[in-house]
Amino acid sequence: MLDGFSNASRIPELRRRLVFTAMMLAVYRIGVAVPTPGIDGQALASFFDAAKGTLFGWINLFSGGALERFSVLALGIMPYISVAIILDLLKVASPYLDELYKEGEAGRRKITQYTRFGTVGLALIQGFMIAVSLEKIQAPGGGSVVYNPGIGFEVMTVLTVTAGTMFLMWIGEQITERGVGNGISLIIMAGIIARLPSALGTTTQFVREGEMSIFLLLFILLVAGGVIFGIVYIETAQRRIPIQYARRVVGRRVYGGQSSHLPLKINTSGVIPPIFASSILVFPATLATFVPFLKPYSSYLTPGGVYYDLVYVALIVFFCYFYTAVTFNPIDVADNLKKYGGFIPGIRPGRFTADYIDKVLSRITLGGAVYVSAVCVLPTILIQRFNVPFYFGGTALLIVVGVSIDTIAQIETHLITRNYECIMGPGGTRRKKSRRRA
Repeated sequence: MLDGFSNASRIPELRRRLVFTAMMLAVYRIGVAVPTPGIDGQALASFFDAAKGTLFGWINLFSGGALERFSVLALGIMPYISVAIILDLLKVASPYLDELYKEGEAGRRKITQYTRFGTVGLALIQGFMIAVSLEKIQAPGGGSVVYNPGIGFEVMTVLTVTAGTMFLMWIGEQITERGVGNGISLIIMAGIIARLPSALGTTTQFVREGEMSIFLLLFILLVAGGVIFGIVYIETAQRRIPIQYARRVVGRRVYGGQSSHLPLKINTSGVIPPIFASSILVFPATLATFVPFLKPYSSYLTPGGVYYDLVYVALIVFFCYFYTAVTFNPIDVADNLKKYGGFIPGIRPGRFTADYIDKVLSRITLGGAVYVSAVCVLPTILIQRFNVPFYFGGTALLIVVGVSIDTIAQIETHLITRNYECIMGPGGTRRKKSRRRA
């Protein structure tokens, strides 16, 4: 791996892409520190200390602390992700969207345009809701969060946070096009990782003051390392279904007759199920913040509780199957195999192939759902049991590790492409001879 990174620095194009990605992420982190006018920062920080486990704390996690400061990037990139997921789910009910997804590059451009329009609309709605909510919030120590409530503050806030979300969307698209990795995913990962230094500083202080033993710290680090290893192992695991292509004779040439495989990921749905499940479960706590008589009922769904964990696991399993069924269609896969002369040995083409793929996918999805549930629930239980002074749950780990794996895979793709050009491109023989002499 170290050799791969050293080789990456020697390729000018890849080096420019890496530098561009780092600069764009730096711009994002600078934007997080720019506050929105009209907000009492200390009162808002006190409110967020008391609002952990609510929808505000959830958005604050994925915005890298921007909502806690209520910066110009307070909404983060979540409106864009929400609209993209909604459009992805709507293709099941809308034949028009389904056709756009199948049209290739032209269809993707149209989907991207719809996603941008939807992001603006959703950001306007969320910005207005947050502005109105801030006007009603009283800090735990007393005093209002907003200096001058009214229509002026609401309009200014809505326009500011919407512009911030669109700016973040533009940064993500620029990283995807001119940098390395998926820009939107890298922004989310950067926001999560940005909270680690303060958490590690707090942990170090606890160890120095004797509030946490060194053995407990080593145990937590060991568990974190084991969870990361498990995530990497499962995320790269595949169930490979063997595929055989029939031979075809066209003129004097023989085509086909090759063996291949159909790779099925153990966790096909990725990190979407825990995000959906967490978003649903934080609504009771969020409503209880504004409706006092709901507080006794919302206490049953506080993070770390037995009822919360049971409902959380059930929702994760449901969304794993639901999102897998939406994004992966065994009938289309079977039709494509039949179209190109491919078949699964021992399985008849067509409907029988689709049923077999669906059966295999259902089995491995169950294993993926159990894995996602364990990763998301077990760290939370350990955090609650040992009073760890920071929260870095399984969902955040899934995002960080998954995005890191995808980014490294893209870097490796650039390296492989570069080596291929060096060998087969102009002057390849001369380069190869020079290597031999070296």
